[in-house]
Amino acid sequence: MLSVRGLFTSIVDDDDAYRLFCSIAASGEAQGGWENGRIAVLVPPSQRELAPKIARHGADEDKHGRIFNALLRKRGLEPVPVPADTDYTMLLERAGIGLAHTRLRADQPLTEQDIVTYLAHSRVTEQRASEQMALLLRYFAEHPEVGRAVRAISHDEDNHLAYCHEELLRLAAAGHGRVIHRVLRECAHAEIRVHRDVSLAVMARMGRILRWPAPTAALIRFGIHLTYLYERVHGWRRMTTLTMPLRRDALGSAPVPARA
Repeated sequence: MLSVRGLFTSIVDDDDAYRLFCSIAASGEAQGGWENGRIAVLVPPSQRELAPKIARHGADEDKHGRIFNALLRKRGLEPVPVPADTDYTMLLERAGIGLAHTRLRADQPLTEQDIVTYLAHSRVTEQRASEQMALLLRYFAEHPEVGRAVRAISHDEDNHLAYCHEELLRLAAAGHGRVIHRVLRECAHAEIRVHRDVSLAVMARMGRILRWPAPTAALIRFGIHLTYLYERVHGWRRMTTLTMPLRRDALGSAPVPARA
């Protein structure tokens, strides 16, 4: 039960747990799609060449949201409201990470500093997304119900992470290196706190739905706190390094249509 495979299998096999999982995922992806879409519209003139890539990023996130909703429909399930303490993207915004939604709703063009902030925030969160999808890919790539979705989303998340590395390195070479380093550190430390809090909230709800015994729930909470301590001391550094990716110009083509 406490293996990664056992944990996610129990969620996929239970309609209520599966509905909550897909609803949270669909909501977060849709929010990311909106944010990237607005940023693409507001890109400053000096960074206009980024606009199509940012728009592609947003289109991918929208696609992922549709995939998760399609998974629900295939099982005859409707999405459920996302509890506030499980809303990863909104909690990041409240922590001051990334660009505020009030800024994105305005029609004033962004600055180069805003683009640096956006890319640094994306580099950190896409690291998390890429790792989580790689974990699901390891165990569920051939699953008859979710395998195709896992493979497609994992591929996209890897592309998003490669894009962030490449563009941040370009901006660092243009003189933004010190700011990029500072913002990456700030984003990474905030993200690991938010990820811990969201993980605790999601697993608490899953535990109630799946009726985990108290020792099981306690062990899962312990694992989440242990992961946070590791990331706080050392693991955050993987979110702040920049290396030129093997996938160059990863978002330079048209998005692949959604298929669940």
